[in-house]
Amino acid sequence: MNLISLQLKTSSSFKKNFHKLEERILKTPKNSFILAPELYLTGYSYDRLEEATTFTQKSIKILKKLSNNKIIAITMTTKKDNKYFNTLHIFHKGKIVHQQSKAILFVLDDERKYFTAGNIEDIKIIDISGVKVATLICFELRFVDLWKQIQGADVILVPAMWGRLRKKHYESLTKALAITNQCYVIASDSANKNMAKSSAIISPFGDVTMNDTKKVISSIYNHKEIKKMRRYINTGIK
Repeated sequence: MNLISLQLKTSSSFKKNFHKLEERILKTPKNSFILAPELYLTGYSYDRLEEATTFTQKSIKILKKLSNNKIIAITMTTKKDNKYFNTLHIFHKGKIVHQQSKAILFVLDDERKYFTAGNIEDIKIIDISGVKVATLICFELRFVDLWKQIQGADVILVPAMWGRLRKKHYESLTKALAITNQCYVIASDSANKNMAKSSAIISPFGDVTMNDTKKVISSIYNHKEIKKMRRYINTGIK
């Protein structure tokens, strides 16, 4: 399986953003696991939230079709009971196989003013065709208790809009997450000017595949590497 992290800029045009996403997905080989940056399609767009939720519904229909032979993970703006959420969707074989809304909202901007937090309990390991997958959305990466909550995952997704001023934090935390949990980490950050980039695929050994100049970062998933790390450096993870 190919692990793919997209490192893309979000523009003010929702349609343009989706076109770029679709183009990248279509170019990836079959049996790819693709992660897009946090809220890539619309950005936070606090003044266009209703428009963003409508665009999410339109995008879902196409993403289902694009996921026939791939796994696609992306967070999008959703609405329930007149509240807005930053919600991860994972698509596979034409269906949504998992959803979770960002449970810990960022404290240094207006995210908590406009978005409602999801449930911590939804941060969990799910099985996708025999691969154990879990997700920490951006700011959630800073909370070590959540690392323990998803211990045992084979692949951990970290979609983000992580600021450039804290670039080293994102790089250090994602690498430490892979080493501590002895798993693969797909980190996908926005490529906008004020963002860190630092998108990467990190192996259970801590090897980092990263290139801030590329729109697509890729590596090969090898489950034997996970088993090897957990067997030879036994920290109790199964």
